[in-house]
Amino acid sequence: MNTNRRLTYLLILLIGLSIGFVWNSYLDRNIGHSFAEVEYTSISKSDSVFIDDEFLENISERFLFKKVANSVTSSVVYIETLIPVDVPDDENHDFSDDFWNRFLPRSARSVGSGVIISQDGYILTNHHVIEGAREQGIEVVLHDKRQFQARIIGSDPTTDLAVIKIPANNLPAAIMGNSDQVQVGEWVMAVGNPFRLRATVTAGIISALGRDVQIIDDRMRIESFIQTDAAINKGNSGGALVNTSAQIIGINTAIASQSGSYQGYGFAVPSNLATKVASDIIQYGRVRRALMGVQIQSVDYERALELELPSVVGVEIISLTPNGPADLAGLKKGDIVLEVNGFPVNASNALQERIALLRPNTEAQLTIWRDNSSFKSSVILEELVIPEISIAQSASESSPNEPTQEDEGRPKPDQNDLSRGRLWISTDLGFDIVGLAKPENPSLFDLYVQDVDSASNAFKRGLRNEVQIIRIDGDLVHSTQELQSYFNGLAANKNKISVQLEVRREDKSLHHIYIPLDK
Repeated sequence: MNTNRRLTYLLILLIGLSIGFVWNSYLDRNIGHSFAEVEYTSISKSDSVFIDDEFLENISERFLFKKVANSVTSSVVYIETLIPVDVPDDENHDFSDDFWNRFLPRSARSVGSGVIISQDGYILTNHHVIEGAREQGIEVVLHDKRQFQARIIGSDPTTDLAVIKIPANNLPAAIMGNSDQVQVGEWVMAVGNPFRLRATVTAGIISALGRDVQIIDDRMRIESFIQTDAAINKGNSGGALVNTSAQIIGINTAIASQSGSYQGYGFAVPSNLATKVASDIIQYGRVRRALMGVQIQSVDYERALELELPSVVGVEIISLTPNGPADLAGLKKGDIVLEVNGFPVNASNALQERIALLRPNTEAQLTIWRDNSSFKSSVILEELVIPEISIAQSASESSPNEPTQEDEGRPKPDQNDLSRGRLWISTDLGFDIVGLAKPENPSLFDLYVQDVDSASNAFKRGLRNEVQIIRIDGDLVHSTQELQSYFNGLAANKNKISVQLEVRREDKSLHHIYIPLDK
């Protein structure tokens, strides 16, 4: 009985398995897998493009970038400069581990970029890229990796531009464009060597024109930068800002950044100004600056209302140099300069740039607003000449040919500083006077106190470094002749017992300081 029951169960199980096998076979036959039928597959390849470059270029300027990059990168060079570094040999700077460092000059290396502007080896770059370079301390690497030692032809701190030259010919010179035609919103490319990354190309647009960001450290500076959002970083300085016609429209110079790296704001010297500076340096060894002989300020909204101008435009003349070009042309204080040679000037730096583009002894056609109407005026520009500076000393008993030990310890004027419109007057009052030439009139100076002796009467009476001197003994003093005359009179006046200074501190507050004289 039990045996029959077991056989029955086994038979039922076998029947179930058979039915399941048959059903599964039926499903496999109807749903089959695709790979079961694959015997061979191929990967398609093609060298032809679905949309060619010419078609894309007609759609948007962005598609020109590849062609522009191929055209321009060979004209941009890598510059490495060897700069001496002054490090004191004291307890804070131990060089005992390196015997030769005790005797050999210590140096640092800086990197930048440059643009080849002629086939015979002239290269345009930034002044700060090569400033302070050692003799034979400038190495240029071309796009084809050839290396050359460069020599400095000349530089201009006021525009932060310089020209160097390498001994080579048949070089791929860049094409300089017309920066006057540049418009906000245009596509541009920045080409340079950021962070030693050779021949780096970035893209962006023109963000603004005529920017004055006070980056150039020079009193005579001309800043009317092209602003771009193309990525510019350290090492891009001196490189090219290029339009979609592969023309150089600017020389990359600086960035505005809190971190020291790119944050979306880059600045380039306009190509027209760069070309003029480079041409002057190559032809004359220096920049020949034209001069109008005026002091100016931008017109704001309130001033435009006072003058009944149709809109907020122009640059106001607030003073003129007697017998200067503007004075001789009949211009007056309060005149508003609207245009220079047909180009509108709506800010002080714009007027400075337009004049800087012109040569001395050439004529500038100005549009002037006066008495509620405009008229044309021609001004024959003079050449900006930095005056020679004499060092004045008060109450000195020593012979001018025999400097005393005290004189030998005083700072002497640096010729580079003098060429940049600075003077340094060493006095016997316990402090020195630094004069910085006014950009609008280099024969006049703003005076600042420097190197106040902590043991002097001046220090004890509260005089400190970097305050601006407004008046000396109640008189405004701005020119070298006035300074020389004052100190000569001070030395001759044996009865004078004190000097009165009116000074302006950094917070703009005015103070009077009386300094007793040691007789």
